[in-house]
Amino acid sequence: MKKIDEDALADAYNRALALEKSGDFDAAAMAYQEVLAIDPEDHGGAAVRLASMGRGETPEKAPDAYVTTLFDQHAEVFDSVLVDQLAYCVPLLVRQRLQALGLGPFGRVLDLGCGTGLTGGALRDMAEDITGIDLSENMVEIAHEKDLYETLYVAEAVDFLDDNDEDPFDLVTATDVLPYLGALEPLFFGAAENLVPGGLFAFSSETLPDAAFAGRPFMVGPHQRFAHAEGYLRERLAATGFDLVELTAITVRTEEGEPIPGHLVLARHIGTA
Repeated sequence: MKKIDEDALADAYNRALALEKSGDFDAAAMAYQEVLAIDPEDHGGAAVRLASMGRGETPEKAPDAYVTTLFDQHAEVFDSVLVDQLAYCVPLLVRQRLQALGLGPFGRVLDLGCGTGLTGGALRDMAEDITGIDLSENMVEIAHEKDLYETLYVAEAVDFLDDNDEDPFDLVTATDVLPYLGALEPLFFGAAENLVPGGLFAFSSETLPDAAFAGRPFMVGPHQRFAHAEGYLRERLAATGFDLVELTAITVRTEEGEPIPGHLVLARHIGTA
């Protein structure tokens, strides 16, 4: 594997960021292309930034190297930034909706994109056994220290779902996972294949006004995260063998003081459509 020229990469990335912030998107796009030429695995998420500026194809997902790097870097301060600064409370919303609908307790729970264990903590007393999966080794180490999970893996969510040969789960959660995925079929099919019949799938997504999508099912939003149209969520769930239990409009977090709209979804696995 070719060694990355870290100095050249940092120079190109910083130049691209400065140009993007100045509003010169065409020049920024050229600089981000330089970044991709130096670092094809895209640890800095140049492809996502290009799509966000409307200067590149929308990728199917955020690059694994980018997601890993992003969360490895922020692992130590993740809880305080997300909860205290960004007012992120999706795990507690999942708990509230499950309890309000009289769902649970659960035998086996799979927490995709478990991070430092916010969802595991919210659901700990509602589950006998929780397995956590995350791409970031640093995040998984912090989750391990909290002693919330019976089992933890460092893995990409869809890869884990494809390869898992353990017993199926009663509940699969994916809080704050969809903002790093564009096309949802692999995740939804994987969740269905790893659920018991009648098992539940709970996840959050970010969205934008319908006009912003211009007919597209998903896009990269202004904060370099994927947004999904509500119709796309409903259609893909139906196509992958789920019955929609509930789709609720929520504020996922705040960003620069502005609320980020999204959806909290509960769906029940009924078999292949």
